[in-house]
Amino acid sequence: MISFIWYLIIGGLLGWLAGVIIGKDVPGGIVGNIVAGIVGSWIGSMVLGNWGWQVSDFYVFPALIGAIVLIFIVSIILKSMHKAT
Repeated sequence: MISFIWYLIIGGLLGWLAGVIIGKDVPGGIVGNIVAGIVGSWIGSMVLGNWGWQVSDFYVFPALIGAIVLIFIVSIILKSMHKAT
């Protein structure tokens, strides 16, 4: 149970940090940050592998890069959806 809570906390922090780095708000607030951090971690690990610092089950650098890419892509999609309406 504690590892699951750490998983959520670290995922949220990585998602928040990725949003701060690229200057975009993550849709969904705290839940959006957690999702962006966890999904970004998965994407980053699949593409870049596992290297660098490890916190909980996250490798920080690939997870952060994956979250940045994810938030950037989501912001482009949401921006294009607003233009279409």
